[in-house]
Amino acid sequence: MRTFIKFLVRNIPRHWLIRFSYIFSGIIAWFYRGDKHYCPICEGKFNKMLPYGNNAGVNRLCPKCLSLERHRLLWMYFKEKTNLFTENLKVLHVAPEQPFVGRFRKMKNLNYTTADLISPLADVKLDIQNMPFEDNSFDVFICNHVLEHVPDELKALSEVYRILKPGGWAILQVPINYSLEKTYEDPSITDPKEREKHFGQYDHLRYHGLDYQQRLEKGGFKVIPEKFYAEFDTTQTEYMRLSKFGENEVIFKCVKE
Repeated sequence: MRTFIKFLVRNIPRHWLIRFSYIFSGIIAWFYRGDKHYCPICEGKFNKMLPYGNNAGVNRLCPKCLSLERHRLLWMYFKEKTNLFTENLKVLHVAPEQPFVGRFRKMKNLNYTTADLISPLADVKLDIQNMPFEDNSFDVFICNHVLEHVPDELKALSEVYRILKPGGWAILQVPINYSLEKTYEDPSITDPKEREKHFGQYDHLRYHGLDYQQRLEKGGFKVIPEKFYAEFDTTQTEYMRLSKFGENEVIFKCVKE
């Protein structure tokens, strides 16, 4: 299974993986049933999670809803620390994560729109660096593991700030290399193999470091870093497989004041 998933992730475009995954999860989940792990998104219980990633890291992907550690942690954060489940909100979700989309669409309190360049889950096709929305349009903006792909990160952040209403908030998570004090980027590196070597993935343009909060603040936001992961004990984090980054994981809530 690890070899198969490693091949898919490395060789199949993301939009085709999304289409294929609906069939895959419907079949595979039955074989992983158990009570060792629990997914708080789909509420499924499993003997183990699926491997996932360029190197097919073990025990990561929910066999039913296909959530990763970061998705499960964010779901709990949204429920326990935000107004996403309780207030009437207009939400834009860029590069929508598959475990969230159907569930957010069913929430009657949300006016929910998805967007992406190519994803089959997107209602609107767009480039985050130039979004076709009026100023002050949305209460919430969700866009995770995207900014590491974007050529002009500051332009994208400015666009997010522009379309958020005053008092609105955004979640803009990225993979962070916690050994780096400063984000590492080099636009001269264009070869996919070299990008994987330098930035961790063939289509990444930078490796974000510990200065990520400061980069978000340059977009105009008040940034509230929250170590939400630390609120769970080790039994809970293992049961729900909440984050591969462990105690380093920080959720950055970006508020437009």
